[in-house]
Amino acid sequence: MNVDEVSITRGNGGPQGQKGSGMSQVFVLDTNKQPLNPVHPGRARLLLKQGKAAVYRRYPFTLILKCAVEKPHLEPLRVKIDPGSKTTGIAIVDDGRGEVVWAAELVHRGEQIKRDMDRRRAVRRSRRQRKVRYRKPRFDNRNGNLPPSLESRVCNVLMWVRRLVRLCPLGAISQELVHFDTQALEQPDIEGVQYQQGTLSGYEVRAYVLLKWHHRCAYCDARSVPLELDHVCAVSR
Repeated sequence: MNVDEVSITRGNGGPQGQKGSGMSQVFVLDTNKQPLNPVHPGRARLLLKQGKAAVYRRYPFTLILKCAVEKPHLEPLRVKIDPGSKTTGIAIVDDGRGEVVWAAELVHRGEQIKRDMDRRRAVRRSRRQRKVRYRKPRFDNRNGNLPPSLESRVCNVLMWVRRLVRLCPLGAISQELVHFDTQALEQPDIEGVQYQQGTLSGYEVRAYVLLKWHHRCAYCDARSVPLELDHVCAVSR
């Protein structure tokens, strides 16, 4: 099991499962490990009871038949991915019947990887300062263009998609991509150079600060005296 897999829940199989999608079906393989159409959990229990199948994998729960199926009628399924920074949702749906066959939730380890790398960097820096044994810095040791925390997320999703391809007949893949234009939400008619003009357009820095502090000193509340720009928190602090 991949170390990036922190916690996974099945659809309607736990408190975090997808609601209203019906019971998750069971994946089935023939004796040659070729994926077949998923079956209802009741049908899966009957196959196990009759000795026609055995448990191939606990999660996702998969059965393997004890005989080969010649010319099976396969219904192509679609896997849908809803990516996120902390959690990614994966669902297998049947477009023909409009049903959710299986659903899961992947929790990524991006923040934990970032903390571990910061801790490792601090330890190596302290070793260099104390003139003790340490590994020399290597600046070109990254294979890809993504940082390890993001690369972990991508590899986690790819690993599960490849695993599902081996367990059920997938014919298509869809990924949800959402882009929000926050300025267009506030001002629908915005266009062109207006994107570069924010809420402080037309204000000078000094005039804006004077208006913000009501023409009073931030330290002693004095009025009608020469005022100067200063940091809210002193640079020395």
